Amino acid sequence: MSETTPPSAVFAFADEVVDRLAKSDPLFATEAGIPGYERLLPDFSAAQQRRDQDETLRDLQALELLVSVSDVDRIAKEVLRERLSVRLALLEADEYRRTFSVLSSPVSAIRQVFELMATTTTDDATHVAARLKAVRASLDTWRGALLVTAAEHELPAVRHVLGIADQADTHAAGAFTELAKRVAAATSVDFDTSGLANAAKDAEAAYAELAAFLRSEIAPKASTHEACGEERYQRWSAYWSGATLDLRELYVWGYQDLRRINSRMWEIANELLPGASSLVAVADLLDNDPKRAINGTDTLLTMLKEFTQRTADEMDGVHFDIDDRIRFCDARLAPEGSSAAPYYINPSEDLSRPGTTWFPTMGETSFSWWRHASTWYHESIPGHHLQIATALLAADQQSRYHRLVGSTAGYVEGWALYAERLMDELGYFSDLGDELGYLANQALRAARIVVDIGLHLELDAPSDLGVLGGLGDCSGKQWTPEMAVALLEEWAIQDHVMSTSEVDRYLGLPAQAISYKVGERMWLAARQEAKDRLGDRFSLKAFHAHALVLGPLAVETFMTEMAAWDGN
Repeated sequence: MSETTPPSAVFAFADEVVDRLAKSDPLFATEAGIPGYERLLPDFSAAQQRRDQDETLRDLQALELLVSVSDVDRIAKEVLRERLSVRLALLEADEYRRTFSVLSSPVSAIRQVFELMATTTTDDATHVAARLKAVRASLDTWRGALLVTAAEHELPAVRHVLGIADQADTHAAGAFTELAKRVAAATSVDFDTSGLANAAKDAEAAYAELAAFLRSEIAPKASTHEACGEERYQRWSAYWSGATLDLRELYVWGYQDLRRINSRMWEIANELLPGASSLVAVADLLDNDPKRAINGTDTLLTMLKEFTQRTADEMDGVHFDIDDRIRFCDARLAPEGSSAAPYYINPSEDLSRPGTTWFPTMGETSFSWWRHASTWYHESIPGHHLQIATALLAADQQSRYHRLVGSTAGYVEGWALYAERLMDELGYFSDLGDELGYLANQALRAARIVVDIGLHLELDAPSDLGVLGGLGDCSGKQWTPEMAVALLEEWAIQDHVMSTSEVDRYLGLPAQAISYKVGERMWLAARQEAKDRLGDRFSLKAFHAHALVLGPLAVETFMTEMAAWDGN
């Protein structure tokens, strides 16, 4: 679609939906790089949710009146229909209000958005100060929504309420003042007279007050029940994966995959440490190897950027064609109080803000690289950064809604996990320690299927699970958070902090954790189907190019579209 060609009715409608979403959610606007909302924060109230619900229903009704004029239009319309339908189902069930945790709540979302704001001019400083002043009112709307939700529904388990309270206290202890000082220095304004100092203090006070409110008013109303149940789980799995899943078949498959991965981990363990009594002992050996250590956060960030650049240089023209505009992927330290897992935030729509990987240090200053090599393939290139940034460049193939809103974790996280596997297939984990790190990440994602479904559907553990740490033989016992933590520690060699954070994440975001392996399974099946169908005409590079330009789709839609690919 050239600049001189009017957009189709479907593409024009997609633009309108994005514009309304930016107005309703200034956090999304900043993440997407849509200007005009830099001074604002969302209204999290129950009343605003009802307005969003009504608007989503109207959008779905209006969409059905539009006529697709091409295959590109047809896919754009299907993305809108599927995503808006899933969104409406969640809104109607009040799921957005009922589901929160340290990984996903207004507390973390508001804190993160300030890290994405421009900090170059005096106007930028003014925007930051205004948004800091808006923190209190925005958090107040969430406080009201929590009280409404407590009266209408069962709240999440108390662990999530108290976890967010702790997170709020962490941010209240100077986080906004530190940020405001950075903004003042970067924009050459006076910290006090610019209003940044007072606005930051007010934001911190609002966070402290929210923490106290969560402990005194909400925690006593919180649930003691951890599981969300099958009905809610299916609703969320449709959101995260874009598919109706056979959860019990997936549970069995996930455990089989975990067993397969663990078998290879033990082979490596016995090579690195003959007679090893546990995978944890081998991890300790690698963690204490000075040749694998990265000392200092500055060294870490430099290494991460160079690692991504080197990967781009080696992949470009061979397995992918990487546009020069997206070759750079930034690396930054995650704000204190973030979850324990690294993450990625996409570039702004106009690419003026680069895609960025975020590393949570958890207070550490020394890091062992064997644990992180595959993670950075996952987060940067050829993983999230390549996929998401490529989509932003595909305005002729993907509607604005498709590029900025319409992704599913099954496609996006599935691609990133597939990217890790691809790098293994290409021989990038020739070092046994690095391969063990890659396999640990694969084991983590397989274990997620087992414990996420197991916890939320209150299933029994496999009959041959065996002993888990000090918990004894857990075979056939109903899954508990303690069993899940022990499984991640012993089978996926995650440390205790990470394992505990992961289980909190699963319990707070039903079905999100399974989207990685669900999506990877989809990507591998699509690739194998194309190989079988195309034979000698199959090109891995062409497969990647077509699938990435096709854009993020629901799992079921993606498989249908890829089955029609002619190999070009």
